[in-house]
Amino acid sequence: MNRTPSSAAAGREQADAVQGAGQDGGSLSNGLKQRHLSMIALGGVIGAGLFVGSREGIAAAGPSIVLAYAVSGALVMLIMRMLGEMAAANPASGSFSVHAERSIGSWAGFTVGWMFTALLCVAVAAEALGAADVMHQWFPATQPWMWVLLFMVIFTGTNLAAVGNFGEFEFWFATLKVAAIGIFLVLGVLAILGLLPGTSAPGTSHLTGDGGFLPKGVDGLMVGLLASVFAYGGLETVTIAAAESKDPVRGVARAVRTAMWRIALFYVGSMAVIVTVIPWSAPSIAKSGPYVAVLDYLKIPAAGQIMNAVILVALLSAVNANIYGASRMAYSLISRGQGPAFLGKVSGGVPRRAVLLCSAFGFVAVLFSFLWPTTLFQWLLNMVGAAVLVVWGFIAVAQLRMRRRLEREAPERLVVRMWAFPALTWVALAGIVAVLVLMLRDDNQRIQLLFTGGFGVVLTVVGLLRQRALSNR
Repeated sequence: MNRTPSSAAAGREQADAVQGAGQDGGSLSNGLKQRHLSMIALGGVIGAGLFVGSREGIAAAGPSIVLAYAVSGALVMLIMRMLGEMAAANPASGSFSVHAERSIGSWAGFTVGWMFTALLCVAVAAEALGAADVMHQWFPATQPWMWVLLFMVIFTGTNLAAVGNFGEFEFWFATLKVAAIGIFLVLGVLAILGLLPGTSAPGTSHLTGDGGFLPKGVDGLMVGLLASVFAYGGLETVTIAAAESKDPVRGVARAVRTAMWRIALFYVGSMAVIVTVIPWSAPSIAKSGPYVAVLDYLKIPAAGQIMNAVILVALLSAVNANIYGASRMAYSLISRGQGPAFLGKVSGGVPRRAVLLCSAFGFVAVLFSFLWPTTLFQWLLNMVGAAVLVVWGFIAVAQLRMRRRLEREAPERLVVRMWAFPALTWVALAGIVAVLVLMLRDDNQRIQLLFTGGFGVVLTVVGLLRQRALSNR
């Protein structure tokens, strides 16, 4: 049974909503500037999943990958709009965990918060390993673990320092990613129009030829849809970061309002360029990746190395952002009494013990990947494989409940409003359920779903037991 948080818990949440109250009386800083938030939001859309994971989606769906990214992008826009509504009304370093606790119950905040923290910590390991592989290709005499160690030390250091350092790193990472994808889109459009020297306009030959727009039927489209859904992970970080800015309401509102064109331009636009310029079944896509394949076709010198550099930037950006997001979520949970209190100390405006915890977990996961790649590390990956869907589900339910309360009690705080409420919120929930059903139909995805479900059940049981214990005091 859900309960209204006690006055003490509400006080802790309110402190977290403003800046975050540390266990030592310190608080999170507000060192992130508007330009940091803008680029975190912009760069968060361009992740390693777009550059690396899109080849599997194209191989499964063919030209219909454009439709797959458009459909999953529409779902993500709804999720971001709901999250933006709640974050603008109640800025908090715990973001959706705080909203879930307020709207559903403390068990919900506990469950979604720790699941998201685990997701980001495992992602730190996966992204660091990917970056190390790129460096190993460039410097084959080195060992990947050396690069992992170097990256972990660097980004743990940036996150231990003032939050402005994290913001600066992400600002420049995002600038490079945006510039790279922007140049790619311009070159692609020029090639499609036949305006690039040495190319002729392809028309719709690659979209309707080579097996048609749906070369592998609806099943192929569904596999492509699953691949595209998980490529959008990472957009939530901006609502966490907004709590450490000088004007969190304006920052998060601006980020959410520009989500539509960012998703359409970067994801849907780049997929459209790829499958229009070259055949979706071109061997170069499977061998080198879709972006390198297009640049090679356009005879761009050193295309492979250029894209490897861009991918490296995207991976390092993800490592940096995931350490930040995990530490802030863990800190928020601890500051609300949902974790070990000694980790909640804030010094210099930074929850340094939480940063060290999340970095250490990520590095241990890297060690697992070297020592037990097919057992422990694979279990970790499976355990968080569908976690983003759990997070989105809690966001939708929390928004349904919070919106009605805000309309009654504080309508002036609805700076950002969910479109066509509550109809589109229910549409988003139906979309999440549909993706879960699709995962059940796929053998590999089913394993991830079951592992994540088991992890979620464990967290829920612990959360409910904690909630009952608190209510009986």
